[in-house]
Amino acid sequence: MAADAEQSSYFVREIEKNDGCVLKMKQCYKGDVGCVVWDAAIVLAKYLETTQFYDPASGVNAWADTCVLELGAGTGVVGLMAATLGAQVTVTDLEDLQTLLEVNIQENQALISSGSITAKVLKWGEDVADFLPPPHYVLMADCIYYEQSIVPLVESLKLLVGPETCCICCYEQRTEGINPKVERQFFELLQQNFNCEEVPLDKQDPEFSSSDIHILHIRRKV
Repeated sequence: MAADAEQSSYFVREIEKNDGCVLKMKQCYKGDVGCVVWDAAIVLAKYLETTQFYDPASGVNAWADTCVLELGAGTGVVGLMAATLGAQVTVTDLEDLQTLLEVNIQENQALISSGSITAKVLKWGEDVADFLPPPHYVLMADCIYYEQSIVPLVESLKLLVGPETCCICCYEQRTEGINPKVERQFFELLQQNFNCEEVPLDKQDPEFSSSDIHILHIRRKV
């Protein structure tokens, strides 16, 4: 009965990879925003598979043996995609999301061969010593959401993004309520220390992309 109760607390969203394998992401019926797979996470996950990063036919794999850190991972779909492509991934979120992250890592472990993935707690604005030296990539999907988290998020980026790190940020532009203000505050703070370059739609996955979902490459100013 306990197992049945555990299973009934989840529902699954499937994301098909370009090689035909399927990531099976469990989501929670109850919980905060981190408990479901948001569209921006799928757009970012599929972007990692585009030929500029990953093209087995021509021997291109930008993810092989790279160190990747995902912030605000939620269900873990972005980090899991990177791990299936050969990256050494750490997915991070608050304590409350660790069980869901572990469940999804176990569910998709068979798709990971040369890569790896582990889940850890990281609260933005707090100590990041466990995640240094800076990774090759920092990944973020729909993290620009709560006004109170903007300053701590940028502080964490300042500590985690080294001179060689590329931070890839994907977010859905929302026009209602406080969202435009939150986005504006985030980018005003971010641009004090970082340069941002938007990825055009024609460089994204042709199916999993949208004009209101933006992908940015963020690098430390030199």
